Amino acid sequence: MATTIITRAERHNLGINARKQLARSAQSAFNRKSCPSQPLHILHESMRGRVAPLVKLKYERMAASPFGFFRGAVPIMAADLAAHPNTGITTQVCGDAHVLNLGAFAAPDGRLVFDINDFDETIRAPFEWDVKRLATSLIIAGRESGISRRSRRAAVAAFTARYRQAMRGFAVMPVIELVHFQIHRLGQVGPVAAIMRQAERSTPQHSLEKLTEPGISQTAHGTKYAHPAPPVARRFKSEPPLLQRVTGAEAQFVLDALIPYARTLAPERRHFFAQYHPIDVAFKVVGTGSVGLRDYCVYFESSIAVAAPSREMSGDQSPGRLHNKPVSDPLFLQIKEEPASAYAAFLPDNASVRAHNGHRVADGQRAMQLSSDPFLGYTSIDGRDYLVRQLNDHKGSLDLTRLDAGSLSAYADLCGELLARGHARAGDPVAIAAYLGNSTRFDHAIIAFARAYADKNSEDWKALVKSLKKLK
Repeated sequence: MATTIITRAERHNLGINARKQLARSAQSAFNRKSCPSQPLHILHESMRGRVAPLVKLKYERMAASPFGFFRGAVPIMAADLAAHPNTGITTQVCGDAHVLNLGAFAAPDGRLVFDINDFDETIRAPFEWDVKRLATSLIIAGRESGISRRSRRAAVAAFTARYRQAMRGFAVMPVIELVHFQIHRLGQVGPVAAIMRQAERSTPQHSLEKLTEPGISQTAHGTKYAHPAPPVARRFKSEPPLLQRVTGAEAQFVLDALIPYARTLAPERRHFFAQYHPIDVAFKVVGTGSVGLRDYCVYFESSIAVAAPSREMSGDQSPGRLHNKPVSDPLFLQIKEEPASAYAAFLPDNASVRAHNGHRVADGQRAMQLSSDPFLGYTSIDGRDYLVRQLNDHKGSLDLTRLDAGSLSAYADLCGELLARGHARAGDPVAIAAYLGNSTRFDHAIIAFARAYADKNSEDWKALVKSLKKLK
């Protein structure tokens, strides 16, 4: 099959020519008059199809703070970004890049890794949309942490400078090196150490204690998926509206969806999944932007008896003696509804706009991450698209209450490198690097944009708070 090869020089020229479409200094431009005049109406329209009783909860979480609003207002920012010129240089974007959507999680080999970890809005779009959203989140997070204006600006400058410098390095890196590129300075970044400690504690056993309680149910509600249950069966706790057990036909629909889901896994991972059987099903409320979407959790146990290893290890680090007492081997899968990306309406020619949205998210995550969840896949339930992944498998994220000027700047610097790596893996680092160049024009423009958009976000938040008060 014939393929068109674009030379490095041509890729470089694409980036240079993009400056004619949108100058680097023009990235600062933010015209309120160009934005849709009713942002709360956009937010209201995005609630269509969600679980009605939970919409109020989403609004309450968004009204709690400007950052809470920002987390749930992707549809508003997508419309605002689309109302302004862009470079035309596209890559796979996270779509909801902000400081809390980077964190620690377990890689397939069991190592804890730190990377972008939320891709509900992922799509192929102009690279700078991610940069602008993450930069804005740094300003908002800094304001909520009481960090000075000068230090907030310094944090965004650190973020954009690292993004630009890292992209320049990726542009000259052999492809296979880019594929395997790891960031080895994570332990030197103050906030990341705390995130890693949090992630170490967030194990399947921790989820077992947190989410379940002893129960009499021996299988997943007597469904046709019945298997011999562990000696002490457990079931999900009932903590409505945040966590509610699902039974009967609804639970069966969820379990039936695991059959097509398994076919989206690689064969060896399908083999591992087959060794688990479902015990219980629940409906769980997660996050801020996702509140109101259908989100199920399935608690599994291994069908193979597991013995507890002793703490003794042999010289070659092989497992020591096995105690005869069996232990629980839980697996928790999250089956999360995925509507279309908030950016889809503004990218009508994008192939991912027409894709199964669970498939879109899984593909975007694999494209941008260095390592992805071994149980990442997708399925459908009652005509709706779902992403499937492990729930809270060694996950940890930033604590905004512990930020100071130094830690925000250090974290911002890391964010720049991680976002650049994701964009370089999924797009064209040569074109992006050529557009960015070696000067600080792009950096200064993004700082100005982020400050302006953070102000608009605050005004939109106040409008939401006011509208909710009127409803009381």
